[in-house]
Amino acid sequence: MNARTIRAWRTGCATTLLLLMLAACAKDLPVFTPPAERPLAPTEQPWPANQFLSLAYHDVDDLDADQRFVGVRTDRLLTQLAWLRENGYQAVSVDQVLAARQGGPTLPDKAVLLSFDDGYSSFYTRVFPLLKAYRWPAIFALVGRWLDTPAGEPVDFGGLPVARTHFTTWAQIAEMSDSGLVEIASHTNNLHFGIQANPQGNQQPAATTLAFDARTGTYEDRSQYRDRLTQDARNISARIAAATGRAPRVWVWPYGASTGAAIEILGQQGYRMTLTLQDGPAQLGSLMSSPRFLVSNDPSTREFAHSVHAMEAQEIMRVMHVDLDYVYDPDPEQTNENLGVLVQRIKDMGVTHVFLQAFADPAGDGLVKSLYFPNRWLPMRADLFNRAAWQIFNRADVKVFAWMPVLGFDFGPTLPRVQAWDPATGATRIDPDQYIRLSPFDAEVRRRIGDIYEDLAWQAPFTGILFHDDALLGDVEDASPAARAAYLNAGLPDDLDALRADPDMQQRWSRFKSQALIGLTQELTERVRKIRGPHIQTARNLFALPILDPASETWFAQNLDDFLAAYDWVAPMAMPLMEKIPPAQTDAWLDRLVDEVAKRPGALARTVFELQAVDWRAPVDSRALDSAQLARWMERLQMRGALNFGYYPDDFATNQPHLDTIRPALSREWYPLP
Repeated sequence: MNARTIRAWRTGCATTLLLLMLAACAKDLPVFTPPAERPLAPTEQPWPANQFLSLAYHDVDDLDADQRFVGVRTDRLLTQLAWLRENGYQAVSVDQVLAARQGGPTLPDKAVLLSFDDGYSSFYTRVFPLLKAYRWPAIFALVGRWLDTPAGEPVDFGGLPVARTHFTTWAQIAEMSDSGLVEIASHTNNLHFGIQANPQGNQQPAATTLAFDARTGTYEDRSQYRDRLTQDARNISARIAAATGRAPRVWVWPYGASTGAAIEILGQQGYRMTLTLQDGPAQLGSLMSSPRFLVSNDPSTREFAHSVHAMEAQEIMRVMHVDLDYVYDPDPEQTNENLGVLVQRIKDMGVTHVFLQAFADPAGDGLVKSLYFPNRWLPMRADLFNRAAWQIFNRADVKVFAWMPVLGFDFGPTLPRVQAWDPATGATRIDPDQYIRLSPFDAEVRRRIGDIYEDLAWQAPFTGILFHDDALLGDVEDASPAARAAYLNAGLPDDLDALRADPDMQQRWSRFKSQALIGLTQELTERVRKIRGPHIQTARNLFALPILDPASETWFAQNLDDFLAAYDWVAPMAMPLMEKIPPAQTDAWLDRLVDEVAKRPGALARTVFELQAVDWRAPVDSRALDSAQLARWMERLQMRGALNFGYYPDDFATNQPHLDTIRPALSREWYPLP
């Protein structure tokens, strides 16, 4: 999505073909779906087998729901439990969940797992009697250091001194454990606090973060982190076992933050379930990263009911696609000021997700020479991605996808790059009108790119990965020696003339390249999930033409059906002006793009259309697209049935696109789904 990308477009006959396919005029009417064909709301659909919802409570108080302790009032808790029971929800135990996981009795419909964090005494005095009255089980998660504080001394509650009587005693814990209703869980022994996580001083969860030492300017070694968490898990496990006679099976993450590296450590320590604060219902296949809904701000019954139903709803994406190159400045103070303006704009815009650039590309040519996080292979332009991602998540309450190249890294001239073949001369060279890319068929290339992704996973918190549009191979690519060897190994000719001479052979070759690129991104995903966690989602940019004309897979090595099968989200570049579509026909072009995706059942729910906020064909000083036009395109997408969309790029410094104009069309709050 830059100047080099534009030059990569197949123009001429491809554009002409698309224009002929467009309707003579576009009608500004929503797509009509007969009532019988409309999908049921999630709450009206049959309950999926062995699905359950998890609720995360904390303190309970008769009068004052103190939000320092994420409290709810006792009467509110009573009505919430009653609402759950009257609406068919049934509390289940950890024993039931683990038995179902092992092939035992299926969980009941509308199963709900209740959990109470931090070890407050209110659980013993107020919640435990309710559980006995309902005969409902629950999880009670303890922080060892807090409970080990001697009577009469204050508990160090994240720097706040709190009376020891605010927490349960080990004797009360033993009594509740013996009741058979309460599962005693670990909430760490002494890691329920924040530690410095970057040079700028952000505090992030100690259990899942590499500590940054401001004195030395270095990060904690990964082996030191593993040792730190391992010892903590051993300490709290031993403490709970001594009090209850049972080793804990459930780990509850402080602040809901988890990572794959930490999950691996806990599995080695005997834990069989960990609870996060991620969105959505829980599944038996992912118990080591199980989501929960945080019951906070003492919600009314109506608010509580809405939140429970929302847990079952399909996730919606409204996206700002952000360049950190716009934020970075050689002066750290200016960088920090820029980031503050950006974060406030993100919050004001009302989006749900940000696709955040993790690489530097100041030249706009797609060749990545430096990154915004520490890594082992490329220079670091600035240690900025961690801070930006954390600020966006923490201050704007928006999910962050790390936007990363796939092949466009500049590791120097020693590693093979994608070579284009000239049919006229038989010579091969790097295509000057395309991204300069590393060959995906070289083992060392794949290893180094994987290292980069792994380093990113260690260094920053994020929800997902967006694979950049540099993952493509044209109809005369790749002709490098590594690629030719891969073709031969797959039973294809290693001669490009032979590969292109026969239509069937060329189709086989295109399919092979498409799958090879997907295979690479899946390798990268696994390396990230191993460190960051199994909850990490994936999205990949897709050119529009392979959607509108599937035969053009030959030109891109991209295929919509492949993408839907391989990734959580597909992100087509819905950019009509970049495709040289005349302005009068852009609506019809967008309609057709949505319609083609809609032909696949359920595909619209997993497709996020990325619109263009600039016209790259215009002079640099007049590229900003009319914000009203962009807003109309967004509304157009919704009328056609699209659920998820966003735009690229955002220029916070010049308010492009204009926030007040674009927000009503983009925000989930201002332009809700019908």
